[in-house]
Amino acid sequence: MGALSDALVDFAPAKVNLTLHVLGRRADGYHELESLTVFADVGDRLTLAPGGGLSLDAAGPTAAAAGEGGDNLVLKAARALAERIAGLRVGSFSLEKQLPVAAGLGGGSSDAAAALQLIAKANALSLDDPRIRDAARATGADVPVCLDPKARIMRGIGEVLSAPIALPPLPAVLINPGVAVPTKDVFGALAAPALAGAPKRDDIIAQPEFAAVIAALKSRRNDLEAPALRIQPVIGDVLAALRATKDCALARMSGSGATCFGLYEDESAATAAAQAIAARHPAWWVRATALG
Repeated sequence: MGALSDALVDFAPAKVNLTLHVLGRRADGYHELESLTVFADVGDRLTLAPGGGLSLDAAGPTAAAAGEGGDNLVLKAARALAERIAGLRVGSFSLEKQLPVAAGLGGGSSDAAAALQLIAKANALSLDDPRIRDAARATGADVPVCLDPKARIMRGIGEVLSAPIALPPLPAVLINPGVAVPTKDVFGALAAPALAGAPKRDDIIAQPEFAAVIAALKSRRNDLEAPALRIQPVIGDVLAALRATKDCALARMSGSGATCFGLYEDESAATAAAQAIAARHPAWWVRATALG
């Protein structure tokens, strides 16, 4: 392990899908998606001590579920980049895992993106280096958007990214009821039809005001919410709890679930809602946050 003064630290924020449209199943078996994706100010923290062999230590309340050894996306991302750059300097990673796993928050993908960011710093590489982008795509469909965590529209299977979209800060409550929902099971339950022709783009332009954002979101959806509800009905309880709070402007599931979000016009309303729900459901993972 390198000296403590050499350690590099990065924050791996939760990824939230404000919308998620499944446009159809492609000939290669993947699903064509379109999603307005934002990031929260809650997440994991990753540290790299450069030098020596590649390793990972994970700690934190959700570390046990994050995958060990080669299953962890941090190591998978590092190895993918090392395959593309001879003599790459890696080292010892320490992951402080706070986000729930298999939760629709892209925690593993965000951790992997943080690993690539830290290795890039340790090797004086630009994040625009095509080898880093290629390693991100090889690691997972959600990793490219997490490399530069800003509001964007994801398309394809996640690899086609729009330019950043200007949105106001969105006070929010994130809730995970403590159940995992495997993405493959949700897509299986959706049983999307084959993609018919080229997908029509749904461009979401910059929205400077909260009310305009809510109006745009209400005209869109998360196609995975209904099949995820059939697999884990408790998601319906989470959505009902959010919708019952004062000043909740919108409640929806993120990604393939089971995490749901509620949006509020001001931070104090989000904080009050989180406190009230956490008091009634102490076993749930509940966080007040801001999305953007």
